[in-house]
Amino acid sequence: MNIVDKVRAAGVVGAGGAGFPAHVKLSGHAEVVIANGAECEPLLRCDQLLMEREAQRVAAGLRLAMEATGAERGVIATKAHYEGAVQALQRALAGESRITLHLMDSYYPSGDEKSIIYEVTGKTVPTGKLPLDAGCVVSNVMSLAQIADACEGRPVIHRDVTVGGEVPHPVTLSVAIGTPMSEVIARSGFDGNREEYALIVGGPCMGRLEDDWNAPVTKTTGGLLIFPKSHLLIRRRTQKPERMLRLMRAVCCQCSQCTQLCPRNAMGLRVTPHKAMRAMVTGNGLMLGDPQWVLACSSCGVCTNYACPMGLRPSDVMALYKQELARMGVKPQPEAEIRPDPFLAQKRVPVSRLIARMGLTRYDVPAPYAAEPVRPKKVLIPLRQHVGKAAEATVHVGDTVRAGDLIGRLPAKALSARVHASIDGRVTRADETAIEITGGDAV
Repeated sequence: MNIVDKVRAAGVVGAGGAGFPAHVKLSGHAEVVIANGAECEPLLRCDQLLMEREAQRVAAGLRLAMEATGAERGVIATKAHYEGAVQALQRALAGESRITLHLMDSYYPSGDEKSIIYEVTGKTVPTGKLPLDAGCVVSNVMSLAQIADACEGRPVIHRDVTVGGEVPHPVTLSVAIGTPMSEVIARSGFDGNREEYALIVGGPCMGRLEDDWNAPVTKTTGGLLIFPKSHLLIRRRTQKPERMLRLMRAVCCQCSQCTQLCPRNAMGLRVTPHKAMRAMVTGNGLMLGDPQWVLACSSCGVCTNYACPMGLRPSDVMALYKQELARMGVKPQPEAEIRPDPFLAQKRVPVSRLIARMGLTRYDVPAPYAAEPVRPKKVLIPLRQHVGKAAEATVHVGDTVRAGDLIGRLPAKALSARVHASIDGRVTRADETAIEITGGDAV
């Protein structure tokens, strides 16, 4: 098999959160492959620690991605203050002529795909276009490590997860796919009353609130963050839409700070959240102007978590308009002309200031890697952990499987990704949504 076939067989997807099947990315021709080691979200440590521990593996995956896409140039982009990772990468790239290290300032959202392409190449990817249209493939560093594994015959059956927030011992762990989140959280020493705390899956800016603490870890789960329900971050997240609308009508002064500090606007993509706020407050959709700009929003949350002086949530309003446009079948159209803001660099939001603004400074602490992985007795492995259609189950209740066995195949002629058993055991559930495997003495 060639590289693309091996990556397809291993079920590699975008580990940074997007979950786009990697074999599809690697099927195109690129001029440059960019390894995304910026670790966009605050408080997460997975990528930083992976680069420290497995720099050679990341570099190997990058070389394979370059070979698959025909790229002559590779770049590993990471933050300059990740000193341990930078040193490990420099050692891994010693004598390498085609791969360079690009060191970034600590700003948010530096790991956004379009931001990192602009940072490395100076090119802005238009709305509705792909990185390949700018000659680029961008891959998370964990995905690249998994690509290296795939080419040695090892499928994706575990991933690193950071547990942080209001926990006694923040930690980063290797976790079998399908492990209940509660088992992972327990490794941090957390034993608080769940009724008093909220769980965010992912990062504090773009992660989602999860009510089910026993939901399974998937290929895209990078963080499990615990916060008191009384924390401002959670209170804002759980605010009722009716109250949010009343506040907007009362205090949105159209200062346009949300637009002035929008990273996509600064790149010349004309995202204007203040217009969305105006349209929502007045109930007049015509106030949006051309709605196409809404589809250029990355949902990074800078407008909500940093820019708005009134504590409003422009990102929620943007999400509502994006959903409505999708329902209407409106497709994104590339901008006819893109002019990046000459003050783009000055508008970048320092991560330390963002963390302070969000009330997270006390949680911005190391989450060291634990050598002992999480070994659950039972896993529930979703058949859809990626962009596209769910995989199709290849096993039945009662079947015996071993870690690495294929349990979900690609549907015919569909964007999808394969799924594999993450532990040895017996299949105790198999349907169109998930496969449950019970292992060892628990059978």
